[in-house]
Amino acid sequence: MRRFVLRVLVTAAAILVANALFENLIIIKPEVTAQQRLVTVLVFAVILGVLNAFLRPILLLLTLPLNLLTLGLFTLIANAIVFWLATVVQRNGVQVADFGAAILGALVVTIVSFVASRVIT
Repeated sequence: MRRFVLRVLVTAAAILVANALFENLIIIKPEVTAQQRLVTVLVFAVILGVLNAFLRPILLLLTLPLNLLTLGLFTLIANAIVFWLATVVQRNGVQVADFGAAILGALVVTIVSFVASRVIT
């Protein structure tokens, strides 16, 4: 349980980093207070974690030939699809301008999560 909470917090921090880097592409509801903004990001991180746990493996399995053909680079596209779907599920929380923004958001979340998992373990 502690590891799950830690992962959600790291993902939330990664989303805040992505928002800071790409303000016009990855948008967190601007008309809310700082506390509501944090709750919005934490809810998005939980949604993203659930989608990564259940949907991403299926998506990677279905796109395995394409992933092999691109030597694993299609995994980034699969991550972007899951990131975009999480924004669709949440609707009024974290939003992306287009699919390119979803790719950037997924890339930032992947890098920050990778670095954090290496530091934690």
